[in-house]
Amino acid sequence: MRFEVPQFISLEDKLFGPFTFMQSLYLVGGGGILFAIHKMLPSFVTVLVGIPIAAFSLALVFYKPNGRPFMTMVEAFILYSFTQKFYLWRRRDQKLGAADVVQVHEKFPEEGALPKEDSRRRISDLAWSLDILDFDN
Repeated sequence: MRFEVPQFISLEDKLFGPFTFMQSLYLVGGGGILFAIHKMLPSFVTVLVGIPIAAFSLALVFYKPNGRPFMTMVEAFILYSFTQKFYLWRRRDQKLGAADVVQVHEKFPEEGALPKEDSRRRISDLAWSLDILDFDN
C-alpha cells in the first residue's frame, strides 16, 4: 500500500497573482490607510505621513531579512518592547587577581608523553566501527 506524503507544506498558497492571502491583506490594508489619510488630510501632509505607511506596507510584503518574513521581525520587536525585562547587578567587592584565576582545561601533556587511555574514546571508536559496517550483503 502506497501513501502520498505531502510536499512543500511550508509554502503558502498564492491567491491573488504572485501574492499570498496575507501579503494581499497587507497591500490592501496599507492602501486603505493611505486612501483614508488622503481623504482626511491636505495633500502635503498626506505625502509626509503616507510615505512611511507605504514603506512599511511594502516591507511587510516584499522585504525578507535572512529569508524570513518581515512580520516575524515586527512581532519580535513588539514582544521585546512590551515584555518585562529582568536585569541583575551584583557588586563585586574586589577585582579578580592572578591568584583568583581558575584553570578550566587540563594541563597540556609534555612533548613525547603518551595520552591517557579514555574509556569514552574506546566506546566512541566501537560505535563508529558499528556504524560503518555494510549490511547490504
